Amino acid sequence: MTGEPIVREFRAMSLITLTTDFGSASPYVAAMKGVILSVNPAAAIHDLSHAIPPQDVRHAAQFLTGGVPFFPPKTIHVCVVDPGVGSDRAILLAEAGGQLLLAPDNGCLTEVLTALSDRPVVRRVVERRFWRPMVSATFHGRDIFAPVAAHLSLGVPPANMGPVVTAWVTLSPPEVRKGVNQVAGEVMFVDGFGNLITNIPAESVSRQPGGLKIGKDWRTRFSWVRTYSDAAPGTVVALVSSDGRLELAVSQGNAAKLLHATVGTGVTLVFPSAKEAG
Repeated sequence: MTGEPIVREFRAMSLITLTTDFGSASPYVAAMKGVILSVNPAAAIHDLSHAIPPQDVRHAAQFLTGGVPFFPPKTIHVCVVDPGVGSDRAILLAEAGGQLLLAPDNGCLTEVLTALSDRPVVRRVVERRFWRPMVSATFHGRDIFAPVAAHLSLGVPPANMGPVVTAWVTLSPPEVRKGVNQVAGEVMFVDGFGNLITNIPAESVSRQPGGLKIGKDWRTRFSWVRTYSDAAPGTVVALVSSDGRLELAVSQGNAAKLLHATVGTGVTLVFPSAKEAG
Protein backbone atom coordinates (compact mmCIF):
# COMPACT_ATOMS: atom_id res chain seq x y z
CA MET A 1 0.00 0.00 0.00
CA THR A 2 1.49 3.29 -1.08
CA GLY A 3 -1.32 5.47 0.15
CA GLU A 4 -1.78 6.88 -3.34
CA PRO A 5 -5.38 7.32 -4.49
CA ILE A 6 -6.84 4.83 -6.93
CA VAL A 7 -7.23 6.42 -10.35
CA ARG A 8 -9.84 4.98 -12.68
CA GLU A 9 -9.55 5.45 -16.40
CA PHE A 10 -12.85 6.32 -18.04
CA ARG A 11 -13.19 6.13 -21.79
CA ALA A 12 -15.98 6.93 -24.21
CA MET A 13 -15.90 3.48 -25.81
CA SER A 14 -19.27 3.97 -27.48
CA LEU A 15 -21.60 6.78 -28.39
CA ILE A 16 -24.86 6.78 -26.39
CA THR A 17 -27.98 8.19 -28.05
CA LEU A 18 -31.18 9.14 -26.25
CA THR A 19 -34.70 9.09 -27.67
CA THR A 20 -37.63 9.88 -25.35
CA ASP A 21 -41.07 11.46 -25.14
CA PHE A 22 -40.01 13.54 -22.12
CA GLY A 23 -39.97 16.93 -23.87
CA SER A 24 -36.98 19.23 -24.12
CA ALA A 25 -37.94 21.34 -21.09
CA SER A 26 -38.28 18.50 -18.58
CA PRO A 27 -35.63 17.59 -15.98
CA TYR A 28 -35.91 13.90 -16.84
CA VAL A 29 -33.40 13.96 -19.69
CA ALA A 30 -30.94 15.84 -17.49
CA ALA A 31 -31.36 13.20 -14.78
CA MET A 32 -30.60 10.40 -17.25
CA LYS A 33 -27.49 12.20 -18.46
CA GLY A 34 -26.36 12.76 -14.89
CA VAL A 35 -26.65 9.05 -14.10
CA ILE A 36 -24.74 8.10 -17.26
CA LEU A 37 -21.93 10.53 -16.49
CA SER A 38 -21.79 9.37 -12.87
CA VAL A 39 -20.96 5.87 -14.13
CA ASN A 40 -18.77 6.97 -17.03
CA PRO A 41 -17.67 10.63 -16.89
CA ALA A 42 -16.23 10.32 -20.41
CA ALA A 43 -19.46 9.10 -21.97
CA ALA A 44 -20.34 10.67 -25.33
CA ILE A 45 -24.08 11.38 -25.26
CA HIS A 46 -26.11 12.46 -28.28
CA ASP A 47 -29.78 13.49 -28.19
CA LEU A 48 -31.79 12.06 -31.09
CA SER A 49 -35.14 13.46 -29.97
CA HIS A 50 -37.10 14.18 -26.82
CA ALA A 51 -40.16 15.27 -28.80
CA ILE A 52 -41.68 11.87 -29.57
CA PRO A 53 -45.44 12.32 -29.05
CA PRO A 54 -46.25 11.21 -25.48
CA GLN A 55 -46.58 7.42 -25.17
CA ASP A 56 -46.69 7.04 -28.97
CA VAL A 57 -44.87 3.73 -29.42
CA ARG A 58 -45.65 3.50 -33.12
CA HIS A 59 -44.15 6.95 -33.75
CA ALA A 60 -41.05 5.92 -31.79
CA ALA A 61 -40.74 2.78 -33.92
CA GLN A 62 -40.85 4.85 -37.11
CA PHE A 63 -38.41 7.41 -35.71
CA LEU A 64 -35.81 4.82 -34.72
CA THR A 65 -36.03 3.12 -38.10
CA GLY A 66 -35.39 6.41 -39.86
CA GLY A 67 -32.27 7.30 -37.87
CA VAL A 68 -30.57 4.43 -36.05
CA PRO A 69 -29.25 2.48 -39.09
CA PHE A 70 -27.00 5.40 -40.06
CA PHE A 71 -24.97 5.51 -36.84
CA PRO A 72 -21.49 3.99 -36.55
CA PRO A 73 -21.04 0.45 -35.24
CA LYS A 74 -21.17 -0.09 -31.46
CA THR A 75 -23.43 2.90 -30.88
CA ILE A 76 -25.71 2.37 -27.86
CA HIS A 77 -29.24 3.61 -28.55
CA VAL A 78 -31.54 4.22 -25.58
CA CYS A 79 -35.25 4.66 -26.28
CA VAL A 80 -37.57 5.52 -23.40
CA VAL A 81 -41.09 5.76 -24.75
CA ASP A 82 -42.61 3.63 -22.07
CA PRO A 83 -46.33 3.83 -21.25
CA GLY A 84 -45.99 0.50 -19.40
CA VAL A 85 -43.29 1.68 -16.98
CA GLY A 86 -43.60 -0.03 -13.59
CA SER A 87 -45.57 -2.97 -14.99
CA ASP A 88 -44.23 -6.42 -15.74
CA ARG A 89 -43.15 -5.41 -19.26
CA ALA A 90 -39.55 -6.36 -19.95
CA ILE A 91 -36.62 -4.10 -20.79
CA LEU A 92 -34.77 -5.33 -23.87
CA LEU A 93 -31.17 -5.07 -24.97
CA ALA A 94 -30.82 -5.92 -28.64
CA GLU A 95 -27.69 -6.46 -30.71
CA ALA A 96 -28.38 -5.92 -34.40
CA GLY A 97 -26.32 -4.72 -37.32
CA GLY A 98 -23.40 -3.84 -35.05
CA GLN A 99 -25.61 -1.57 -32.90
CA LEU A 100 -26.93 -1.95 -29.34
CA LEU A 101 -30.50 -0.88 -28.55
CA LEU A 102 -32.08 -0.51 -25.11
CA ALA A 103 -35.85 -0.16 -25.07
CA PRO A 104 -39.00 -1.32 -23.30
CA ASP A 105 -40.61 -4.44 -24.71
CA ASN A 106 -43.59 -2.64 -26.20
CA GLY A 107 -42.98 -2.79 -29.94
CA CYS A 108 -40.83 0.29 -30.46
CA LEU A 109 -38.01 -1.92 -31.79
CA THR A 110 -40.24 -3.66 -34.35
CA GLU A 111 -39.02 -2.05 -37.56
CA VAL A 112 -35.52 -0.99 -36.60
CA LEU A 113 -34.45 -4.53 -35.76
CA THR A 114 -35.74 -5.72 -39.13
CA ALA A 115 -33.89 -2.87 -40.84
CA LEU A 116 -30.62 -3.65 -39.06
CA SER A 117 -30.47 -7.44 -39.17
CA ASP A 118 -32.39 -10.59 -39.98
CA ARG A 119 -30.85 -12.22 -36.90
CA PRO A 120 -30.87 -9.84 -33.95
CA VAL A 121 -29.77 -11.10 -30.54
CA VAL A 122 -32.23 -9.84 -27.95
CA ARG A 123 -31.79 -10.08 -24.18
CA ARG A 124 -33.99 -9.28 -21.23
CA VAL A 125 -32.24 -6.84 -18.88
CA VAL A 126 -32.41 -8.42 -15.40
CA GLU A 127 -29.00 -7.92 -13.75
CA ARG A 128 -29.74 -5.40 -11.01
CA ARG A 129 -26.05 -4.84 -10.21
CA PHE A 130 -25.97 -2.56 -13.26
CA TRP A 131 -29.02 -0.56 -12.11
CA ARG A 132 -29.22 2.24 -9.58
CA PRO A 133 -29.64 0.91 -6.02
CA MET A 134 -33.13 2.41 -5.66
CA VAL A 135 -35.43 1.94 -8.63
CA SER A 136 -38.50 4.14 -8.98
CA ALA A 137 -41.66 2.50 -10.30
CA THR A 138 -42.17 5.45 -12.65
CA PHE A 139 -38.67 6.40 -13.85
CA HIS A 140 -36.86 3.40 -15.27
CA GLY A 141 -35.16 5.73 -17.75
CA ARG A 142 -33.07 7.16 -14.94
CA ASP A 143 -32.75 4.09 -12.74
CA ILE A 144 -32.30 1.24 -15.26
CA PHE A 145 -31.83 2.41 -18.85
CA ALA A 146 -29.25 5.12 -18.09
CA PRO A 147 -26.91 3.11 -15.84
CA VAL A 148 -27.12 0.04 -18.09
CA ALA A 149 -26.15 2.16 -21.11
CA ALA A 150 -23.28 3.69 -19.17
CA HIS A 151 -21.90 0.31 -18.14
CA LEU A 152 -22.16 -0.89 -21.73
CA SER A 153 -20.19 2.19 -22.81
CA LEU A 154 -17.40 1.09 -20.47
CA GLY A 155 -17.17 -2.25 -22.23
CA VAL A 156 -19.40 -4.46 -20.08
CA PRO A 157 -20.52 -7.28 -22.43
CA PRO A 158 -24.23 -7.37 -23.33
CA ALA A 159 -24.32 -10.99 -22.16
CA ASN A 160 -23.81 -9.73 -18.60
CA MET A 161 -27.13 -7.88 -18.66
CA GLY A 162 -29.46 -10.85 -18.90
CA PRO A 163 -30.59 -13.93 -20.79
CA VAL A 164 -31.37 -14.20 -24.49
CA VAL A 165 -35.07 -14.21 -25.36
CA THR A 166 -36.64 -15.51 -28.54
CA ALA A 167 -39.93 -13.60 -28.48
CA TRP A 168 -40.74 -9.95 -27.89
CA VAL A 169 -43.57 -7.55 -28.63
CA THR A 170 -43.91 -6.47 -32.25
CA LEU A 171 -46.35 -4.03 -33.82
CA SER A 172 -48.56 -5.35 -36.60
CA PRO A 173 -48.06 -3.20 -39.70
CA PRO A 174 -51.18 -1.89 -41.39
CA GLU A 175 -52.14 -3.82 -44.49
CA VAL A 176 -51.43 -2.60 -48.00
CA ARG A 177 -54.41 -3.57 -50.16
CA LYS A 178 -54.06 -3.97 -53.92
CA GLY A 179 -57.08 -4.01 -56.23
CA VAL A 180 -57.82 -3.52 -59.90
CA ASN A 181 -55.99 -0.35 -60.89
CA GLN A 182 -55.56 0.84 -57.31
CA VAL A 183 -53.51 0.39 -54.15
CA ALA A 184 -54.54 1.45 -50.64
CA GLY A 185 -52.72 1.92 -47.36
CA GLU A 186 -52.46 4.55 -44.66
CA VAL A 187 -50.28 7.28 -43.20
CA MET A 188 -47.63 5.76 -40.94
CA PHE A 189 -45.66 8.85 -39.96
CA VAL A 190 -45.98 12.63 -40.07
CA ASP A 191 -42.65 14.41 -40.03
CA GLY A 192 -41.91 17.89 -38.73
CA PHE A 193 -42.68 19.47 -42.12
CA GLY A 194 -46.14 17.91 -42.22
CA ASN A 195 -45.13 15.41 -44.91
CA LEU A 196 -47.19 12.20 -44.84
CA ILE A 197 -45.18 8.97 -45.04
CA THR A 198 -47.40 6.02 -45.92
CA ASN A 199 -46.94 2.27 -45.66
CA ILE A 200 -47.30 1.86 -49.43
CA PRO A 201 -43.99 0.66 -50.90
CA ALA A 202 -42.68 2.53 -53.92
CA GLU A 203 -42.71 -0.61 -56.05
CA SER A 204 -46.50 -0.73 -55.67
CA VAL A 205 -46.72 2.52 -57.64
CA SER A 206 -45.98 1.07 -61.04
CA ARG A 207 -47.15 4.10 -63.01
CA GLN A 208 -48.35 7.64 -62.45
CA PRO A 209 -51.63 7.63 -60.53
CA GLY A 210 -54.63 9.47 -61.89
CA GLY A 211 -56.48 9.91 -58.62
CA LEU A 212 -55.67 10.18 -54.94
CA LYS A 213 -57.97 9.63 -51.98
CA ILE A 214 -56.86 10.88 -48.57
CA GLY A 215 -59.31 9.99 -45.85
CA LYS A 216 -62.71 10.64 -47.45
CA ASP A 217 -61.53 13.31 -49.91
CA TRP A 218 -60.67 12.57 -53.54
CA ARG A 219 -58.07 14.61 -55.41
CA THR A 220 -57.34 14.57 -59.11
CA ARG A 221 -55.18 17.69 -59.03
CA PHE A 222 -51.78 16.71 -57.69
CA SER A 223 -48.32 16.11 -59.14
CA TRP A 224 -46.22 12.96 -59.18
CA VAL A 225 -42.68 14.31 -58.71
CA ARG A 226 -39.12 13.25 -58.01
CA THR A 227 -38.57 15.92 -55.35
CA TYR A 228 -40.51 18.75 -53.72
CA SER A 229 -39.09 21.57 -55.83
CA ASP A 230 -40.35 19.95 -59.04
CA ALA A 231 -43.77 21.49 -58.33
CA ALA A 232 -44.95 25.03 -57.75
CA PRO A 233 -45.35 26.18 -54.13
CA GLY A 234 -48.64 25.04 -52.63
CA THR A 235 -49.00 22.04 -54.95
CA VAL A 236 -49.97 18.67 -53.48
CA VAL A 237 -47.34 16.17 -54.58
CA ALA A 238 -46.78 12.43 -54.39
CA LEU A 239 -43.25 11.05 -54.46
CA VAL A 240 -41.00 8.27 -53.20
CA SER A 241 -39.75 8.99 -49.68
CA SER A 242 -36.13 8.55 -48.64
CA ASP A 243 -37.01 5.15 -47.16
CA GLY A 244 -38.70 3.88 -50.30
CA ARG A 245 -42.37 4.46 -49.50
CA LEU A 246 -45.10 6.66 -50.95
CA GLU A 247 -44.95 10.16 -49.48
CA LEU A 248 -47.56 12.89 -49.81
CA ALA A 249 -46.43 16.47 -49.38
CA VAL A 250 -47.19 20.06 -50.26
CA SER A 251 -44.43 21.95 -51.99
CA GLN A 252 -43.24 24.55 -49.47
CA GLY A 253 -46.29 23.76 -47.34
CA ASN A 254 -47.73 21.38 -44.76
CA ALA A 255 -49.62 18.38 -46.15
CA ALA A 256 -50.92 17.24 -42.75
CA LYS A 257 -52.69 20.57 -42.24
CA LEU A 258 -53.87 21.11 -45.80
CA LEU A 259 -55.17 17.57 -46.24
CA HIS A 260 -56.44 17.18 -42.66
CA ALA A 261 -54.44 13.97 -42.31
CA THR A 262 -52.65 12.27 -39.46
CA VAL A 263 -51.26 8.84 -38.57
CA GLY A 264 -53.82 6.24 -39.56
CA THR A 265 -55.51 8.32 -42.27
CA GLY A 266 -56.33 6.12 -45.25
CA VAL A 267 -54.60 6.71 -48.59
CA THR A 268 -55.70 5.24 -51.94
CA LEU A 269 -54.01 5.67 -55.31
CA VAL A 270 -56.07 5.01 -58.42
CA PHE A 271 -54.34 4.32 -61.73
CA PRO A 272 -55.80 4.82 -65.19
CA SER A 273 -56.94 1.59 -66.81
CA ALA A 274 -54.97 0.32 -69.79
CA LYS A 275 -57.68 1.71 -72.07
CA GLU A 276 -57.60 5.13 -70.40
CA ALA A 277 -53.81 5.19 -70.40
CA GLY A 278 -53.78 4.40 -74.10
